[in-house]
Amino acid sequence: MSDLYVAAGGGGDPVGTLIAARALAADTGRPGGPGGAGGPGEAGGSGGPAGPPLIATYAWERPEVDPTSRPLGTRHFDGLVHERGGFAAFTPATRARPPAGSTMPGLAGDLPARLLLLDPSGGLPSLARQIASMAEAAGGGRIRIVDIGGDVLTHGDEPGLCSPFGDALTLAACHLTGIATTVHIAGPGLDGEIGEHVLLERLAGSLPLVPDRDAVAAAARALAWHPSEASALWAAALHGARGTVRTVNSLIPLTDASPRLYPLPLQEAIGHNPVARALVAERPATLEAAAEVSHRLTGIPGLESERTRTPPRPRPVPLDRDENMKALREAADGAAHMTLRQAARVLGLTWRDIPALRAALGTSEPLLHLI
Repeated sequence: MSDLYVAAGGGGDPVGTLIAARALAADTGRPGGPGGAGGPGEAGGSGGPAGPPLIATYAWERPEVDPTSRPLGTRHFDGLVHERGGFAAFTPATRARPPAGSTMPGLAGDLPARLLLLDPSGGLPSLARQIASMAEAAGGGRIRIVDIGGDVLTHGDEPGLCSPFGDALTLAACHLTGIATTVHIAGPGLDGEIGEHVLLERLAGSLPLVPDRDAVAAAARALAWHPSEASALWAAALHGARGTVRTVNSLIPLTDASPRLYPLPLQEAIGHNPVARALVAERPATLEAAAEVSHRLTGIPGLESERTRTPPRPRPVPLDRDENMKALREAADGAAHMTLRQAARVLGLTWRDIPALRAALGTSEPLLHLI
């Protein structure tokens, strides 16, 4: 019996979800771990080493990756593999139809997992049916939602909150499946939306797991090029990095709590999240209606994750390492680390330049170390 993993927010969450899946698969014997984290009656095991995990994810990207800035559905892709359960899987040959863009085909090639597309275009009931079919295809085990950072536990009024809708939709859809579900919070506060101290209060009583470096190594090929910041921060924390990190939107501290992976029952997570509770109660039949529920409760438009930014003009990656590092240290304003996504922006590059920038700077770590 194997579990289905659900990357709560799309974007780079499948990268962190793969790390969590590897850690949970190796932790089946720990009291309070996969065999008991969700309370009495939880199905044990996450598939172990028998095969790659199934990870369900939205194709919902930052505007620099996908200028449509909305979750993509099956109609937005060529080359998906359509399964008998009524859902679709990515392959390295899958392509987003222009003008849409997606990193999911690249992740399908570089993560040792099978990536399944969550298509929310049909509203909440349709999404719940997809997840139920995926869970059956995984082997009929438990659903494990993985959220990097912890905004899935939002109360809807935190000052840094910017993208509550996707996570709430995931919680509500998993609830409607009726399948036993555990929510796992990786790296509390690392998405920059809810402070670490607030999340640790909400996670009080949860027994955390800390993945080992082997779990991180499984995601190394994807981390080398993907513009994800939250998953990169978690991977760096697992490698031992501490101190402040300059990201695109904020300064985020890496602390001794940053490497942890906290489990909690689905109903406890829904109890924190007013948008998820409203979605369960109203069961909106379209994506737009579901987004309006989130907007009504939080004041944040559910389908506008970021303002679209004018992309920089293509330019060669500057090769002088000393000059690059000087510019990056000045832009970091005292931070100990910087994400590669932010480093590319500072130097007038795009996320596609991250591998070349890594080579120019001589780094293979998840973050750029400045001091």
